Amino acid sequence: MSDYLKALALSSALSLASAPTQAAPPQGIRLQDARHKAIALPRPAQRIVSLQPSFTEAICALGGCDALVGVDRYSTWPAQATALPQVGSIRDPDIERIIALKPDVVLARPNHRVDERLERLGITVLTLNAQTYEDMERELETLAQLLGRPGDGTRLWRQTRERLEALRRQMPAQWQGKKVYFELHSGMAAAGEASFIGQTLQSLGLVNIAGRDLPMYPKLSPEYVVRANPDLIITMADLPVPPPERQGWGRVTALRGNHYCRIPNAEFDVLVRPGPRIDEAARQIVQCLQKMKVSP
Repeated sequence: MSDYLKALALSSALSLASAPTQAAPPQGIRLQDARHKAIALPRPAQRIVSLQPSFTEAICALGGCDALVGVDRYSTWPAQATALPQVGSIRDPDIERIIALKPDVVLARPNHRVDERLERLGITVLTLNAQTYEDMERELETLAQLLGRPGDGTRLWRQTRERLEALRRQMPAQWQGKKVYFELHSGMAAAGEASFIGQTLQSLGLVNIAGRDLPMYPKLSPEYVVRANPDLIITMADLPVPPPERQGWGRVTALRGNHYCRIPNAEFDVLVRPGPRIDEAARQIVQCLQKMKVSP
């Protein structure tokens, strides 16, 4: 774990530990999930299985790592989570292993039918599906309430936004207002302006070529990117820049000026997970741009 992540974990833990936490109400925990379904538990969750890395990270950032008894195979942060039993993923969950872990609740995303399969077996499932900053704030507070720590999610989100604001002030002035193309899955999708990734780019003063008139994660043709002519491209480290099969990309301003951030694959996860480390994602972008020079 980097020094920054250690400091983040320690800062969040100390801040949340020092904040007053209300006791769980006598009637237990009552929540509403992404399906608008009411979820009721007799007490704060003590045994949680997470089927999404962002859920795992959020639970741990809220001081609830000890309540996790199982995680999906992609949960790689924090280190404590990597030692937990793995239960497959949201697309191929190991139902038998989940049952054996005797969870109070399973955290899942909707529309994968995992919830239906587990609920038929009598297991409580809380579905969450953050796509924007507003969703993320609600999700963190929902998980805080699940842990019996109401208010901690709101406080954690406020701290995250403060760190994002500090990072915006570190953005090189010459990059303010420049156009950016954020590529996902080797060109299979882009991060649109309305997505949480797009909101991070906007918070840093960048202009997304995938505007709000497009879906959150549109697939942009090579021709679209050439016409949009971004000043900056952000992509994974294993993608050749420029990709040889993309006709006309040699004319794109970002590539002519070597203005691209190729994020190491192991660190790219931070940029695409809607969790409590979005400020670390912003930091990676800021640090990349601080090393670049751009023509006026």
